[in-house]
Amino acid sequence: MTGRECNLSLDELLKLEGVAAAGIFSEEGKLVDYKSEMKMPEEMADMTSKFCGTVNMMFDALATAYTKLYQVNWVPQHNWMYSGGDWIIIVSGTRGVFVESEKADVEKIIKALGLC
Repeated sequence: MTGRECNLSLDELLKLEGVAAAGIFSEEGKLVDYKSEMKMPEEMADMTSKFCGTVNMMFDALATAYTKLYQVNWVPQHNWMYSGGDWIIIVSGTRGVFVESEKADVEKIIKALGLC
């Protein structure tokens, strides 16, 4: 990972329009902390952390390979997101947010997470 520090607290991330949950996970995918304005049990937050850690590792491997093999610079990793159904998850480093699709200003959220 990039080792970037984030100046935004989980409470500040939750204040972004459309953000329903925010969390921090270790590079290995262990849940560090989370806050939610939706019904998100800790078990769900823990599972999400594992998923995000795994996806980060996969993208790091892919980006490193493309950069080395094809001289197309994809490192360091900054952000990724997944959108499906009514939800978007946006991850930057080891912080991520669950966002309600209809309420989100994705560009604004990515910029805010870009500080991480």
